[in-house]
Amino acid sequence: MHLILTGATGLVGSGVLDAMIKMKDVTKISVLSRRPVKLAEDSKDPRVNVIIHKDFEKYDSELMSKLQGASGCVWALGISQTQVSKEEYVKITKDYALEASKAFQTLGSEQEPFNFVYVSGEGATTKPTRFSALFAQVKGQTELALADMRRQNPIFHASSVRPSFVDASNHDAIKPYLPNQVWQIKATIAVLGPVIKCGFPGYWSPTQDLGRFLTEVAMGRYKDQFKAKDIEMVGEFPIIANTAFRRLGGFNTA
Repeated sequence: MHLILTGATGLVGSGVLDAMIKMKDVTKISVLSRRPVKLAEDSKDPRVNVIIHKDFEKYDSELMSKLQGASGCVWALGISQTQVSKEEYVKITKDYALEASKAFQTLGSEQEPFNFVYVSGEGATTKPTRFSALFAQVKGQTELALADMRRQNPIFHASSVRPSFVDASNHDAIKPYLPNQVWQIKATIAVLGPVIKCGFPGYWSPTQDLGRFLTEVAMGRYKDQFKAKDIEMVGEFPIIANTAFRRLGGFNTA
């Protein structure tokens, strides 16, 4: 199975790439990235093809020809709202994902719909108030737009997963490739990590488990299990909260 991945140099994307490489059912991995991906290079896996892509708002015929045969995508491209302006955050978080979705819809067929998995985040909302944070509003807007695309195109199976506390502390395979974090973030993770892991596992998103789950959703698995009380549905578009991801993946949420 041929899958597409974005955000492979980030925390979530690194976990997904490691999961894809370890899954034998994945026969080809097309990584769209602005720069080389060291984890992909060091894996020396012939299935991995890193495509240097500078403009995530454009998908020309040359690029699309390289993606032919792909049946799913994990869209892990993202950035913190604290690192860029509002306009840049909207472009990276929403516009890039929607432009890619428009292009990738052509990769699906009636026999094999295309699975587009949008990595959202805990706290995102499709019903914002004036008190909702920017990230919550923008990610929610993106989810609604993807839901509308799915409604209009039955061979485009978009879905959203909202991880919570993403933790790579036990994921040695990706640690050397993770982006450097400022000391404040490192300190917060060091303090809150053990508390969430032990006291609130439903909000814990270990990168090993998350990467595998996102990959499996992109492969079309779990689709018959999405209509559950703990999964918000916008039409046929599922929004999978972190607790639901833990449940579906068979991980402890107690």
